[in-house]
Amino acid sequence: MKYPPLATDHDPPAKRFLGVFRYSQRALHLVWTTSRKLALIFAFLTVLAGVLPAAVAWIGQLIVDGVVAAIGQYRQFGQADTSTVLGLVIAEASVVAMIAAAQRGMSTCQALLRALMGQRINLMILEKALTLQLCHFENSEFYDKLTRARREASTRPLSLVTRTFGLVQNGISLMSYAVLLVQFSPWAVMILVAGGIPEFLAEAKFSGDKFRLFRWRSPETRMQMYLETVLAREDYAKEVKLFRLGSTLLNRYQAIFDKLFAEDRSLTLRRDSWGFVLGLLGTAAFYGAYAWIAFAAIQGQISLGQMTMYLLLFKQGQSSVSASLSAISGMYEDNLYLSNLYEYLEQPVQRSDGARQQGPAPADGIRFEGVTFWYPDNDTPALQQVSLHLKPGTTLALVGENGSGKTTLIKLLTRLYRPDQGRILLDGLDLQDWDANALRDRIGVIFQDFGRYQFIVGENIGAGDVGQFDNRQSWKRAAEKGMANDFIDRLPHGYDTQLGKWFKDGRELSGGQWQKIALSRAFMRTQADLLVLDEPTATMDAAAEAEIFAHFRELCRDKMTILISHRFSTVRMADQIAVIDKGRIVEQGSHAELIDLDGQYAYLFSLQAEGYR
Repeated sequence: MKYPPLATDHDPPAKRFLGVFRYSQRALHLVWTTSRKLALIFAFLTVLAGVLPAAVAWIGQLIVDGVVAAIGQYRQFGQADTSTVLGLVIAEASVVAMIAAAQRGMSTCQALLRALMGQRINLMILEKALTLQLCHFENSEFYDKLTRARREASTRPLSLVTRTFGLVQNGISLMSYAVLLVQFSPWAVMILVAGGIPEFLAEAKFSGDKFRLFRWRSPETRMQMYLETVLAREDYAKEVKLFRLGSTLLNRYQAIFDKLFAEDRSLTLRRDSWGFVLGLLGTAAFYGAYAWIAFAAIQGQISLGQMTMYLLLFKQGQSSVSASLSAISGMYEDNLYLSNLYEYLEQPVQRSDGARQQGPAPADGIRFEGVTFWYPDNDTPALQQVSLHLKPGTTLALVGENGSGKTTLIKLLTRLYRPDQGRILLDGLDLQDWDANALRDRIGVIFQDFGRYQFIVGENIGAGDVGQFDNRQSWKRAAEKGMANDFIDRLPHGYDTQLGKWFKDGRELSGGQWQKIALSRAFMRTQADLLVLDEPTATMDAAAEAEIFAHFRELCRDKMTILISHRFSTVRMADQIAVIDKGRIVEQGSHAELIDLDGQYAYLFSLQAEGYR
């Protein structure tokens, strides 16, 4: 389904106002697809609640006129027939009960739809997140979109639909009031409608101002959320206490709030002041009509019952006009906020058309051919003209300073990024032509900043292969390969031990134990023939590192391995070593060849060796 583009700030005010309503159709469709039964019940009750108030006013007129007639009969004959009046009272009471039931039913529908739609939209937001590329999550402007989408978009669709149904209800009521009120005078209907317009214009204007303020200050809102995380999370608690950051960060948090509150206060005061002044015009219109109807009754132009009905119709009609215009203003505001949700959901994602499950040259391994990559908004490429060849059964070590491009190369290899120039081939086939799942089944990765999930031990390992996520035998096999089984067996509940401190009975591991969990996670993918280890032993002592790497080489004799490490005792065991400096490969060869070359690698090796003497 295609939708017209949202109006821009350069368009006339009327077009900007009407342009945002393009999301109303989507919101209605969202409610319909969430629960058709509840949507139909809600619609029926809305129509019922719209028609019945006019019936109350009409029956009220009949009651008053019936009472006046009964009084005349009593004065004339000493008795009066009250059965008609009693029947009308019972009829009005029944209608009022039906209105109450309709309103209660609408409230119930809203409560149920609110829960269903909140979950539905949160799922839409999270499902969209799964389709996004890594570069989206590393972009501050995208995080602003995500923050805006998550803050209010989960409640705005139901609010929009509720207001739409409310507008329909009040529209029906107004039409039924107008049918009765026009019998008194068409001008009464005109006054009824015109009285609510000034206040509506003020509400619409300030709704737009509020939304623009909301969008503009998303970075500040996100900073508040981040400061809350730093002040209230266990992984920051040690440094916050030791460095006495608490007061400084809390003051910064308060300063952001004070700034945002000052803006909110100014907008609220202006909105309410203008709303009060312009609302007086509607009050003046009502009491002008009140006097007009009263004089008409005094002059005998209408009966006492008609006067009562017209006054009730005008009062209820004015409430309906105010509610209708308020609903339109609210719908305008809801549409503005919904634009945040759909702006996020419509974030363009560059998709790969690859569907191949295997390449034409399985013995060729991995090739980088003239690969260059820029991070967005960076003037200098992170990688420049990188060419490498890794054959099956061999190990490649990447060496270089922090920020030289080693981890970026791995992210390109795992297709988390796309090269801007050049190409990467696996088994003679460009990575972009591979089916994403088939490609990633071939690769086991441990990043330096691997995830430490607040799950049980087994699930932390099982995360390496979603297909075997709950397979206890696979957990144990992978843990043995990752040399984690010894300490896991000593935990209180073994593989069922809760890790982290977020949940009850959670257990925290040492850095070395966590790295063994991550190493075991990489071994979950039994079909993987390419293993990538980014600083896999950074928190281990030298003896543990030597033991793990020897064990690792034994397990991976028939696999391709890429190793990133700053420890040359580990690096020297690789079949070939590539030295990366400022995104370029400046040296490449075996340990012995690079030592003989007496270049950057030899200098770094001797520098580290000197530190152990």
